[in-house]
Amino acid sequence: MLPQDSLQQEVIESVKKSLTFDILYQRIRPDISKFIAVTSKLPLKSLDDWERLIRAEIFYSLRQYSQKQSGNEFHQVGSLRWMDICNADGFRREIALRTLSGGAPNSFLLALVVRKLNDWVPQVRAAACDALPLIAEASDPEFIVDVLFITLPYWDSWGRMGDIGKEALMKVILMEKVTKALKKRLLISSSGPVATIFVQAGRTAALDNFLAEIAETSVQPSLRAKAYRCQFESKFVWAEGLTWQWVDKVHGIRRRLPVLKERIISTTTPFIENLRMATTDRSPMVRRIAGEMLIKELDNIGDEAFKLANILASDTSQSVAERGRYALTDLEKRN
Repeated sequence: MLPQDSLQQEVIESVKKSLTFDILYQRIRPDISKFIAVTSKLPLKSLDDWERLIRAEIFYSLRQYSQKQSGNEFHQVGSLRWMDICNADGFRREIALRTLSGGAPNSFLLALVVRKLNDWVPQVRAAACDALPLIAEASDPEFIVDVLFITLPYWDSWGRMGDIGKEALMKVILMEKVTKALKKRLLISSSGPVATIFVQAGRTAALDNFLAEIAETSVQPSLRAKAYRCQFESKFVWAEGLTWQWVDKVHGIRRRLPVLKERIISTTTPFIENLRMATTDRSPMVRRIAGEMLIKELDNIGDEAFKLANILASDTSQSVAERGRYALTDLEKRN
């Protein structure tokens, strides 16, 4: 990856080159191919900073051209398409979204479209809701998954995006090509907030048929644990924003708590089979879930409860072993 300063300079030069006015802009649309090529190199972190940089360069380039017109008033006509998504003028952002055609040329520009679901101008948000499914349909699914990985963990902080915007993004996740690419990325990712991404995607039925595969084969223990819990409880539970709760009204003390929502699902793998696999999982994080569920369902498991409790009680992880011993003690009392 290029150094940050070098990337910033490339972005600036690409905007300037796209907005050179050897001919009247009103007559011929500028070539933004250089801009698209440079944005393909940009990381998806610090999107605010990159968008602010692009917006500023567009403004300066257009102002400088206007000043060169010796007092002649300059009126920009048409849309700069992908570049105009960053324009400071909300009208131009809306026009850009409504005139884009085809798939996104890279992950960065697709991320900018998704960010417009939370734009401060209502008309831009509406345009983004309309444009996103059409653009996603023609885009590389790997680009879409890149954007989902940097969006889903944080989109609950997007205070301007309403239910319609969320539905637009959920429709994208339900596209078959996106679901397959998302599942694959979840399975192989060794770092990052994949468990959070998984439960946020669980707002839809996109991953319901892959729960067993994710629980058994995904690399990250936190994701396996979350997938097992979804199967044990037959539901997805996710956080959707925060709310205030009074701790002490007399002294005006409050705390912020997550607002939890859930979706009931049907599972195909029997509970006891999931419990056996979770009990022998390579991660204590998953085995703790197994111990919790064993204790919770002791009355419904039958004779195999002793075997599973003994396995957990002999676990090398103290927190897992405690659950196993508790289950054994409970079973002995019942007998």
